Amino acid sequence: MSSESTVDMTAMADVLVIGGGPAGSTIAALLAQRGKSVVLVDKDRHPRFHIGESLLPFSLPLFDLLGVREKIEAIGMPKYGIEFVSPDHDKTSLLEFAEGWHKEMDLSYQVRRSEFDHVLIENAQARGAAVYQGVRVDAVEFPPEGGVVALATAEDGTQRRWEARFLVDATGRDTFLASKLQLKQRNRRHESAAIYGHFSGAERLKGRAEGNISIFWFDQGWFWSIPLADGTTSIGAVCRPEKIKNRNGQDVTAFFRTLIASCPALAARLRNATLIGEATATGNYSYQSDTMVGERYIMIGDASAFIDPVFSTGVHLAMSGAFKGADVVMTCLDHPALAKQALQQFEEEARQDLARFSWFIYRITSPAIRDLFMASGNVFRMKEAVLSLLAGDTDPKSPIRFRLRMFKGLYYAKMLGGKISGRRGRPPSPSLNPPAR
Repeated sequence: MSSESTVDMTAMADVLVIGGGPAGSTIAALLAQRGKSVVLVDKDRHPRFHIGESLLPFSLPLFDLLGVREKIEAIGMPKYGIEFVSPDHDKTSLLEFAEGWHKEMDLSYQVRRSEFDHVLIENAQARGAAVYQGVRVDAVEFPPEGGVVALATAEDGTQRRWEARFLVDATGRDTFLASKLQLKQRNRRHESAAIYGHFSGAERLKGRAEGNISIFWFDQGWFWSIPLADGTTSIGAVCRPEKIKNRNGQDVTAFFRTLIASCPALAARLRNATLIGEATATGNYSYQSDTMVGERYIMIGDASAFIDPVFSTGVHLAMSGAFKGADVVMTCLDHPALAKQALQQFEEEARQDLARFSWFIYRITSPAIRDLFMASGNVFRMKEAVLSLLAGDTDPKSPIRFRLRMFKGLYYAKMLGGKISGRRGRPPSPSLNPPAR
């Protein structure tokens, strides 16, 4: 699949989608399948490297609806749960999705994003979207008479111009519209940065758990360890941005090794492993846009907001947002009188989905949340609720909502108990374990 080099200087479409990642490819496929003329433009050519290899169980029904599940299974490493490793606890905590509220949501996959994204963009083309790769959109305009005009440049220098009725920004961390319209804001509640690389020969969990993601807490933040089907393991550290900036003269790769050495449990699993190539660092990457919608556009996936990836939410939020976004775009095009309400509801739901994960993310490095995640009990079915959230259940009507509020109450009680213990001696610590009888 390749971009065509000879097209009219001005091409028309119902919808212009900028960005060919999971969000853009998904919404392009859905809209084309519903009979709209769709142009999907991506500045890269697929397959191309992208970090973020861990998927969630609640994404699998979306793969079914797109007709790509078999292809994802063919490139994926089965993932049945999550391992948490804490320096403050003697044992690791291995949580399986089958223990969650929704027992049928027991499986997901680890994937190479280059292969995964390639499957999705090929599916968008197969469903009828016109796909142009290696073409960078330079500017967009929203004329007073309506619609959107986009100006772009192809790899060969050819200038392109598209006119569409509606624009979907799915540019990920490039945040095309949010940056152009000066809507992008740093998330000051949770500033973080990442440094990552791929290893061969890393030690893995045994048997059924081999494909599970592992989360390692360490003094500066947390590590991910994601095993891939080809034997490679993705390793990354997330910590405060200033920690990565102030590397004491070390280059990125040397500093990455220093961070790994500061986490003995992870270092032990990498003692016979080899780093493939150099490590990569990102700057502060937690952000959000002041708005996700406009009269003739929506932003989906990371184009509007990005949160700490500790729970592997990125791909799922991007794709589920694309499904909701497709409904909104159809409404805007076919029932313009209902557009304002549909756009408002889309943004409200997108922000609610982010908030459901963010409460946990903002607290992931706190000792109280660490203790609760390392606990093994399931009192009042709180563990089942948390596991289903981690599997991707963001349904506002889900039965897990009440139990999640109970979990949050337990967290606040634990925090209060910690403060009291500093003055009056240490009280009993709340946990998820049922009381002894």
